[in-house]
Amino acid sequence: MPRARYKSLVDTFAQAIRSGDMPPGTRLPTHRQLAAEHGLALVTASRVYTELEAMGLVSGETGRGTFVREISLPPGQGSGQMSVAAGMLDLNFNYPSLPGQADLLRTALRQLALSGDLEALLRYQPHAGRVHERAAAARHLLSRGLAVASEQVLLVSGAQHGLAVTMMALLKPGDVIAVDALTYSGFKVLAETLHLEIVAIPVTPTGPDLEYLHSLCRKRPVRAVYSMPTLHNPLGWVMGLALREQLVAIARQHNLMIIEDAAYAFLAEDAPPPLATLAPERTVYVAGLSKSVATGLRVGFVAAPVPWVKAVERTIMATTWNVPGVMSAIAVGWIEDGTVAQLEAQKREDARARQALAAQVLTGLEYLSHPSSYFLWLPLPEEARADQVAMALQRENVSVSTAEPFAVGAHVPHALRLALGSVAMPMLREALVKVRAVVAW
Repeated sequence: MPRARYKSLVDTFAQAIRSGDMPPGTRLPTHRQLAAEHGLALVTASRVYTELEAMGLVSGETGRGTFVREISLPPGQGSGQMSVAAGMLDLNFNYPSLPGQADLLRTALRQLALSGDLEALLRYQPHAGRVHERAAAARHLLSRGLAVASEQVLLVSGAQHGLAVTMMALLKPGDVIAVDALTYSGFKVLAETLHLEIVAIPVTPTGPDLEYLHSLCRKRPVRAVYSMPTLHNPLGWVMGLALREQLVAIARQHNLMIIEDAAYAFLAEDAPPPLATLAPERTVYVAGLSKSVATGLRVGFVAAPVPWVKAVERTIMATTWNVPGVMSAIAVGWIEDGTVAQLEAQKREDARARQALAAQVLTGLEYLSHPSSYFLWLPLPEEARADQVAMALQRENVSVSTAEPFAVGAHVPHALRLALGSVAMPMLREALVKVRAVVAW
């Protein structure tokens, strides 16, 4: 086949995929079918698909065929911090996955297709979730140390949506929220979008400076405090019981609402009780299955004090009406049959292995982490600039996040947040070796 004609076929497929004429999930002809249809040698037909795969447009699945990929976002991109190009070793975003999870999804979809309740999933669902789904979610939260009535639990489209509806329902523009000086970047985006003022609490390696919070509340009309006591992103701490009790005492003294983000709490075993257990009357607990199961499973849970439930439910109605029934049905099925518990246990083991690898490769460098977390915080030497280090690593095909997305206030430390959960172990070692070489240079 002349080169121009061969390239033209690649270009035709690429244009159809990028324009949406061939949507994600489209099964392409087999190599033999493509060869026969266009009069190609089989090796040339295979080369067409190889080039499309190298471009990130298709993926081949052994025994199943070649499919069009989702290309609306670059692989690994999703939280708006930084684009991750195809071929990069991604230490920027965490989307931990285990072998066999796709097979679990296929099985769940087959079981769902055979269920007698399938037609009900085509209709609107109750805004807070169906009764049995809320009960299953409450049982799931009990495994995290939080005992709440099912009527207090609302299903949302992931933990990020849970944070959004909580803030929209219970806060108003101009309200002041105290947050850790280094905090979850998605919360910062939400606060800005909702015109809420966030004020930084200085941080230590083990938790926030609560004496500063106490002083701040005497000077400013602080309405709420946002906290990740188990397990903090990006610093990896698990707050001790004494610190939690001190935070609760300050919240009660100054009538603060507590927003407890438990997105990564499943990774820390034997943690002290959640803030929502210590202060159930003023704490909204937000969790989800994105990290513990899969980032594409957009199902989360909000547990709120009874007086606040209706306001949160109304905001769910205003934003998404309800969690898609198919998603909630799969999530609840996996909670009830033990799949979620099994995946969480396996991911704790996986995270420990990744932290052990990081400790081995980064020996001699000072960093903060938790033994079973999927990230670590790496302060840089005084003479180093985080943006220059990040760019140097990008030239080495390693994507990392600087402190900027996590920093609240004017002070942005020169540090890197390394996500450990998104690449295979051999590639993680390669990426960490490059990080060490660049940082230590």
